[in-house]
Amino acid sequence: MVKQSIFGRIAQLAKANINSLLDNAEDPQKMLDQMVRDYTNNIAEAESAVAQTIGNLRMLEDDYNEDVKNARDWGNKALAASRKADEFRASGDVVDAEKFDNLAKVALQRQMAAENEAKGAEPAINSQREVVDKLKTGLDQMKNKLNQLTSKRNELVARSKTAAAQSQVHDAIKSIDILDPTSEVGRFEEKIRREEAKVRGQQELAASSLDAQFNQLEDLGEQVEIEARLAALKSGNSSKPAIGASETLGSASTVEEADFDKL
Repeated sequence: MVKQSIFGRIAQLAKANINSLLDNAEDPQKMLDQMVRDYTNNIAEAESAVAQTIGNLRMLEDDYNEDVKNARDWGNKALAASRKADEFRASGDVVDAEKFDNLAKVALQRQMAAENEAKGAEPAINSQREVVDKLKTGLDQMKNKLNQLTSKRNELVARSKTAAAQSQVHDAIKSIDILDPTSEVGRFEEKIRREEAKVRGQQELAASSLDAQFNQLEDLGEQVEIEARLAALKSGNSSKPAIGASETLGSASTVEEADFDKL
């Protein structure tokens, strides 16, 4: 029963579909590592069981060979006793002849017993040899599966590392696209353009305000001159009008032309 159980486990493990197991695994690498450990442990157990089974077979074979040797030895002793009996009978010694004939019979009886022991052990030995052959085959299959698992595990680890490296490269490229230095320069340039435009606007606004102030100064100067000449007229000092007075007064009289007609 133990032998059959060991053989059944070896056959089951040897027929395991690695690819199917990997397809259903959440983490194939961890699963493969565990499978490699399980297979290694099972192979060690199987090797121990197979070694024990082979040892039992060798014991049966030793017993069988011992029975065969005993049968041969007892046959030789029976033959020797029978010849000795014949010699005594030929010499007229009937008593010793009967004695050695009886010894030959005992030897033949023991020879037959040894032959029966050997013959009875043959089926068990043949069956045990079949079991050992199957266990050895299953053990070899397990070792082949272990090699496949190890290769698959190494391949998977290499592919996983390659995929991780490619993912890092893609993430780096993506981050470079997001933080494109040329786009940053473009934004800085746009910001500077807006600042420059703002400065130009301020300059234009300042220039417009300055022109208005100069115009106010010119208007104020004209009013001051008019007030001064009016004061001079009132004081009777109008014989020497200032140069350009006619142009200035003429400019002012255009506004009050109807009033001058009344004078």
